Amino acid sequence: MTDMTPSHHECTQIGELLGRIGDRWTLRVAVALNDGPLRFNRIRRAVEGISQQMLTRTLKALERDGMVTRTVHPTVPPQVEYKLTPLGLSLAAEGMRLGSWVREHLSEIDTRRAEFDAREPR
Repeated sequence: MTDMTPSHHECTQIGELLGRIGDRWTLRVAVALNDGPLRFNRIRRAVEGISQQMLTRTLKALERDGMVTRTVHPTVPPQVEYKLTPLGLSLAAEGMRLGSWVREHLSEIDTRRAEFDAREPR
């Protein structure tokens, strides 16, 4: 094993975090917050299709991982804002970079999939 090869423990940690980041909602929520703090319902409108329960879970997971801060403003009723931390901003940047890669290569990937599917029985 070289110095660059992750240990079994590191692979487990990496896999766990990539599983969360690669879920259906995490990157979409991070990208929605990339331009600045938003309140819950504004995030929900920005992330089409996400339920209230799933947005709550996603924000809590991002907060737990140190990627989002939750600020409660002492108003009546209380206003809650969510904001990316520097760590969360770096995640959103990587997500946008990955999205650019996908857009650049999607046509080729679709072609390869069609070729594969044409020669492989289902």
